[in-house]
Amino acid sequence: MKKILVIDGQGGGIGRQVVTLLKEKGGDFEVTAVGTNTIATTSMLRAGADNAATGENAVIVGCRAADVIIGPVGIAIADSLFGEVTPSMAVAVGQSRAARVLIPVNHCGNLIAGLDDISIGRLVESAVDMAAEI
Repeated sequence: MKKILVIDGQGGGIGRQVVTLLKEKGGDFEVTAVGTNTIATTSMLRAGADNAATGENAVIVGCRAADVIIGPVGIAIADSLFGEVTPSMAVAVGQSRAARVLIPVNHCGNLIAGLDDISIGRLVESAVDMAAEI
């Protein structure tokens, strides 16, 4: 069984969309949601995540066990998401043996060229498709 780790912060909107689409797609995987705060965690849990946890240590531990990590690009950038992503979290994501499927989002001072006309919904769909193929 493939272990998919979904990481999100703020209100957990992107993570919620990812979890929802993963569960709709079905497959032989377990979805663990880790929020940088309880609001994000709760949002992903309500979307159907199999497991959920909150905070820095949960990200670090989850990255060690995951086969695939999905989240906004900010999960790999220290101090991103208005400071919710600690340097230790970013290192855990970057050093994980898991495949990382990062959703390009222009937010919190992290700007990615070429995203002007692509909706967040389409970006999330693309990320979920990639994760399902891994």
